[in-house]
Amino acid sequence: MDGIGSRLRSERKRLELSQHEMGAVGGIEANAQGLYERGKRFPNAGYLSLIAKVGVDILFVITGTRKVKAIDTMTDGDTKLLSELDGLPDEVQQDIKRLISTLFHSDDALRRS
Repeated sequence: MDGIGSRLRSERKRLELSQHEMGAVGGIEANAQGLYERGKRFPNAGYLSLIAKVGVDILFVITGTRKVKAIDTMTDGDTKLLSELDGLPDEVQQDIKRLISTLFHSDDALRRS
């Protein structure tokens, strides 16, 4: 699924909202919602903040990555791993992130087939 618009549409459908309903939540007209979803216009921070309140995964809409774990659900092992990752040089961190992203997308593709 490419782009903010298609991910925004995906979230709207996941929440079972019409374009009119999503637009109303975000303080815009349904035609503007349609333009966002077709990638003809891009939403601003105010709109994103409002739609987040009804459960839209804003991180996913913007980046294509689903929400990360809430801090209060992290285990000691999770915390230790992140701490160790944070201590690595930036270029190594980027390599690890690319590897994880590649594995995540490969796993996603396998689940769809």
